[in-house]
Amino acid sequence: MRNAETKRKALGRLRRIQGQVQGLQRMIGDDAYCVDILLQISAVRGALEQVRKLLLGRHIESCVADAVRPGSRGDRQKKIDELLDVFARFGR
Repeated sequence: MRNAETKRKALGRLRRIQGQVQGLQRMIGDDAYCVDILLQISAVRGALEQVRKLLLGRHIESCVADAVRPGSRGDRQKKIDELLDVFARFGR
């Protein structure tokens, strides 16, 4: 990861997610109400989605843009194919 600010933000969000997951473990251990657990799982998924967006945006801004600008035709196509593959995986 090239950008220190992106790295700081991603790690901060992942630490918060880690706390949420630990909370989920406690909820399950304490036999919390199922709907409350499901809502918390949804919150964790949303938080992970935000990390994904952050990292994908940074990847597009840096790696892909750098390859497309001065790169050879092969380099550009490789990055475009990689990006399309990433989007296809997220579409599942």
